[in-house]
Amino acid sequence: MGNPKAFITIPRKEAGYRPVEERTGDFEEVELTLNQEERKVQASRCMDCGIPFCHWACPLGNRMPEWQDMIYKGKWKEGVEILHETNNFPDFTGRVCPAPCEKSCVLALHEAPVTIRENEASVTEVAFLEGMIKAIPPRHRTGKRVAVVGSGPAGLAIAQQLNRKGHTVTVFEKDRSPGGLLRYGIPNFKLDKKVIDRRLNQLVEEGVLFRTNTEIGKDVSGEELMRNYDAVCLAVGAGKPRDITPVGRDLKGIYFAMDFLSQQNQLVMGEPMSHSERISARGKHVLVIGGGDTGSDCVGTSIRQGAVKVTQIEIMPKPPVGKNPATPWPHSYPNVLKTSSSHEEGCERRWLLNTLEFRGENGNVKEAVVEEISWQKADNGRLTMVGTGNIEVIKADIVFLALGFVHPVHEGLLDELGLEYDVRGNVAVDKESRSSVAKVFATGDAVMGASLVVKAIASGRKVAESVHRMLVEATV
Repeated sequence: MGNPKAFITIPRKEAGYRPVEERTGDFEEVELTLNQEERKVQASRCMDCGIPFCHWACPLGNRMPEWQDMIYKGKWKEGVEILHETNNFPDFTGRVCPAPCEKSCVLALHEAPVTIRENEASVTEVAFLEGMIKAIPPRHRTGKRVAVVGSGPAGLAIAQQLNRKGHTVTVFEKDRSPGGLLRYGIPNFKLDKKVIDRRLNQLVEEGVLFRTNTEIGKDVSGEELMRNYDAVCLAVGAGKPRDITPVGRDLKGIYFAMDFLSQQNQLVMGEPMSHSERISARGKHVLVIGGGDTGSDCVGTSIRQGAVKVTQIEIMPKPPVGKNPATPWPHSYPNVLKTSSSHEEGCERRWLLNTLEFRGENGNVKEAVVEEISWQKADNGRLTMVGTGNIEVIKADIVFLALGFVHPVHEGLLDELGLEYDVRGNVAVDKESRSSVAKVFATGDAVMGASLVVKAIASGRKVAESVHRMLVEATV
């Protein structure tokens, strides 16, 4: 450690966001950056606590104290190299990860953890800017061919890991461009797509092959996939949104959040829209049902499109601000109130509301009927929703359902490959991530359900090791 007392003498400093009146006029990234000297000062706050809970809490096992120290000492190249040993894409996670590492940082006890996420994004940007990140093609090829189905964070991590082992990897993507939900689900104001493109360029230079606009079972049969490749990895994500069925659900103007977000990303990128109609919040009262990150993204996108008013409702209770005794450090991810950059731009947030009915005019939604509810614990310990009888009507010209995902993959794809899956649609795998079909592996959200980008990358890296072991054993 270069400065063992920095955590005492230097306060936490976040880069913050661009001014609201400026950022809501475009879809550029909202987060600002500190200069390199300020970032080095922030990295010096890592206190070398002896038991790095940050390392333990990170799904990737990133070694935070080591690369923080490199940043503090100005050794940016060494810092990013340490990061890349455990994380293929720190430029992604440095932007969109909820940073469980920071939540378990010892300094979080005083609500001033090290700015690990921002530091991660910063060291990667410096490395790209100064040409420190280069393609690393394999020195030789093994002659083994691997098909990766899906090009989200899990699929890209598998592809890079196995390609660097010398296997020839082809990534199949049903959409127009690779990236999965990184490209089509996360708004540009959180993750500029140029950040994805430069990583894709790196993978192509390393020898990874991409086949876009290619759907397994439609453009390429499962039989062809099994015949032409020595291993198949499913990294298809969680694609089916969770729905609700109040009276009036069939009214026009009620959309799944991902249809809305994907279309806006396609418009920003200049791609043809996959949805048949233009979904626009301009001049409308917007109701977002669901209080998570996807709901927040709908809020920010609606505001940028020119919504008159945005209301976001959540069926669960409002979390406390600051600390929550029910989710103690460092064992639990803190269930505390999260206010995103989108919320700061202008949004009414409500909690403990259940949607009973949608009402409309001429077939178009105009309002939602909601009831205030409470949660009571039953004798078996399970929480039960109880209506209070307090009914309210919320004006809503357009509604976005941001309720999470179920059934990670379409059963048709699994049936095409003859795989087993559970009642939730998750692919059934063993501890080596092998499916019920020989040489077919599965990873990411297809196995664990909708989760975090950082968990998807970790899962992809794990599966890559399993696939490599199988391919090596097959040649012995």
